[in-house]
Amino acid sequence: MDETLLKIFDLARPFLDTRANEEHTRIAFEFAIRLLREESGDPAVVLPAIILHDVGWKCVPAELHLTAFGPYLKDPELNRVHEREGARIAGDILEAVSYPQHLVGEITAIVLEHDSRQEPLSLNDALVKDSDKLWRYSGHGVVINAGRFGMTQPQ
Repeated sequence: MDETLLKIFDLARPFLDTRANEEHTRIAFEFAIRLLREESGDPAVVLPAIILHDVGWKCVPAELHLTAFGPYLKDPELNRVHEREGARIAGDILEAVSYPQHLVGEITAIVLEHDSRQEPLSLNDALVKDSDKLWRYSGHGVVINAGRFGMTQPQ
């Protein structure tokens, strides 16, 4: 990971200490790298966006997280809170590392609706959305989600 991405991750880390998001972000980041090898997306957009996509969960009370996503979704507006706050926090972090301004808008737009937007805005957005979802199929994702949602883990 290059120095700027490490700085972004270090600034994001305090916002990722909920919902197992630090590990989720690391795994989704690895999926993003793998997808970028196969597709023509822009790593300067995709990689910061995947690091920052879930920082907004820190703004949602932990006891309400499971009402905002997953199979028992009751409050989709809380999911939107994490996206809106995430875009704001992402913008602040990108500004703090003096990220190229012409890329900040695209990154924050991806974060702003990475869960709620059905159709991706661009290839970069699709790669972030796919990387985020692929985590569910990692060994860690299976264990975390089985525990979260009271599901049986595959043997």
